[in-house]
Amino acid sequence: MADNATDGLPIAGSDSCRIEAIVTIDERGQMVLPKEIRERAGIRAGDKLAIVGFQDQGRLCCVSFFKVEELSELVRNKLAPVMKLAFEGGST
Repeated sequence: MADNATDGLPIAGSDSCRIEAIVTIDERGQMVLPKEIRERAGIRAGDKLAIVGFQDQGRLCCVSFFKVEELSELVRNKLAPVMKLAFEGGST
């Protein structure tokens, strides 16, 4: 179940990164992506999502989901520069 009380809560220092929803993992390890998130992301039943994880000091700290058909373009054009900036301490 999603807690939509976040209403797109912005992350400090970022204009494009927001907390879109908070979900709960059930006893089988499953979660439900809220309908509004699925609609805005164009995710439909049967779509394949890639789970991309980032490590910080050997610990998995961030997990993102991407539609498989859009993954390589997203990583190359958007995610790589953001993560590089984040792990360099935000210096330009």
